[in-house]
Amino acid sequence: MNTVYTAMRNTLIVARAGSGDWALTHRLGGRDLQCLAVSPEADERVFVGTAEDGLLRSADGGESFERVGRSIGSDRVMSATVSPHDPAEVWVGTEPSAVYRSRDAGDSWEHMEGIVDLPSEPEWYFPPRPDTHHVRWIEIDPHDPRRIYVGIELGALLISDDGGETWRERPPGSRRDNHSLATHPDESGSVYSAAGDGYAESHDGGESWTHPQEGLDHRYCWSVRPDPTDPDTVLVSCASGARSAHSVGSAESYVYRRRGRRWDRLAGRGLPMGEGVLRATLATHGEEFYAATNRGLFRSRDAGDSWDRLPVEWTPEFERQAPRGLTVV
Repeated sequence: MNTVYTAMRNTLIVARAGSGDWALTHRLGGRDLQCLAVSPEADERVFVGTAEDGLLRSADGGESFERVGRSIGSDRVMSATVSPHDPAEVWVGTEPSAVYRSRDAGDSWEHMEGIVDLPSEPEWYFPPRPDTHHVRWIEIDPHDPRRIYVGIELGALLISDDGGETWRERPPGSRRDNHSLATHPDESGSVYSAAGDGYAESHDGGESWTHPQEGLDHRYCWSVRPDPTDPDTVLVSCASGARSAHSVGSAESYVYRRRGRRWDRLAGRGLPMGEGVLRATLATHGEEFYAATNRGLFRSRDAGDSWDRLPVEWTPEFERQAPRGLTVV
């Protein structure tokens, strides 16, 4: 039975598939949710980062939550991930930018120092709040547990080759405003970036990056996922800018797919896009793609050729929100 966790702005939606029906619960109402992480190897543990209440953890599949990580140096937890090598290893990123690691499923935390000592740090900023910046995404390489990719919003892509002991920044061609990063479970060295300054990909473990853009008419990119069965098939959600991506009054966003050299817009295939649609957050599970927008939850079983809306109730309040996180286990 699949479970789809969707972090909206102020609600965690937990949707569990049954025999033809979906059981739905809402949790964490009124919290300012920012990110979500669940390991398929320990799917009863759910981590949710918030902008005011730090990091929350559930040990019962989202039924109840407790605050953990009070030693984390900020209440603003903006990114979270669970290592694909060890479900007890959890990483979070904060605002102001800092990275923390737990090796005991969130009971204790270690500050991974050094990122704000990098030469480009004075150039980092988050435009609505120019005096600060944050860690928007943390990705653990599935082929090397010591290789960590970190996206700073806005300022740099960082890489560690030694499990976060040391960091280096801005490899050639990397984007500055990385919103999400993805790796491929079967293709060592493949890394994908959806960034405010465009799409980028690497096939040498992040050492160098290229920018395939043909057919990609919208360059403010938010969420990226490669096809788990084909590293050359990639889906990305995009808009023309931040306002059309995140603001419901001016919303206009799209999902594109690339196979080979050219991007194609996945319009008219069952996934809402265009005017009134906020940027999609994407996820994969097995051979399936999932997408969450302000119009609902959608699933594709053919790499985006067609999409079905999941029979999950979507309230008028959710129609005004851009999803903050999506995980399927």
